Amino acid sequence: MAEEVKLLKTWSSLFGLRIVWALKLKGIQFDSIDEDLTNKSPLLLQYNPVYKKVPVLVHNGKSISESLVIIEYIDETWKQNPLLSQDPYEKAMARFWAKFGDDKVLSSIWSVFINQGKEQEEALQVAMENLKLLEENLKGKKFFGGEKIGFLDLALGWLANLICVLEELSDIKIIDKERFPLLLGWMQEFSQAPLINESWPPREKLLTKFQIMRENQSL
Repeated sequence: MAEEVKLLKTWSSLFGLRIVWALKLKGIQFDSIDEDLTNKSPLLLQYNPVYKKVPVLVHNGKSISESLVIIEYIDETWKQNPLLSQDPYEKAMARFWAKFGDDKVLSSIWSVFINQGKEQEEALQVAMENLKLLEENLKGKKFFGGEKIGFLDLALGWLANLICVLEELSDIKIIDKERFPLLLGWMQEFSQAPLINESWPPREKLLTKFQIMRENQSL
């Protein structure tokens, strides 16, 4: 019997995109269902009644929510092309830095994007400090996962696309070759990997969406 794999997401979701990449890297066939969060479907409310958010993975009728949790589930369910190391310490560190990316890096960069003047300058300093920590993590490595794309690369993958969108809209250079050569190199390597590159949402639509979000100052 064929497995049922569905992914509920939005067309532009940074977090849903992680799951798309994980499934593709594992070679798993899935049905992608784009949600309209202004008019949530009965399917979304059924499968994520607690948070009522995307992404949600549905595997043979069972639902899993929260993107990093979903990636770990995918990695444990389908063993081919492992995303996490089997070493307990390396696995713990990947989880730590993935959470750091969501809790610190993303929020600090967003603060740069939505603020002006002194507040923007302060936010930029915090963002730079956070990015320096990621830069340190890339020393001697092609990807955060080593020589191939892994869990942490997927968790931080939004950087490879969203940064240039926010830089264009705000006219502020956040990641450049002088300050972050390793991070910039990783962004290029990651974004050009075929399975990653084919999944990016349309750039012009992203620019429009994030301009509206900037005006509304909400992420």
